[in-house]
Amino acid sequence: MEIMNRITIDPEIMGGKPCIRGMRVTVAMIVHLIAEGYNREEILSAFPYIENEDITAALQYAAFRVDEIENPIAV
Repeated sequence: MEIMNRITIDPEIMGGKPCIRGMRVTVAMIVHLIAEGYNREEILSAFPYIENEDITAALQYAAFRVDEIENPIAV
């Protein structure tokens, strides 16, 4: 699955936070729900306009971001 087909970043939507397919559901919202113990079925029930693949993409995107290496730039 190409996660960037499902995760969008638009400064006009949710202040530019990564969102599910341009909707007002952020990657962070999905990750927080998973961390709180909600399962996929509960999340899909709460947000009937998202798909199971959106949850997978959100988790993949979050993992990618956590895995990034930040290199400080000397000023």
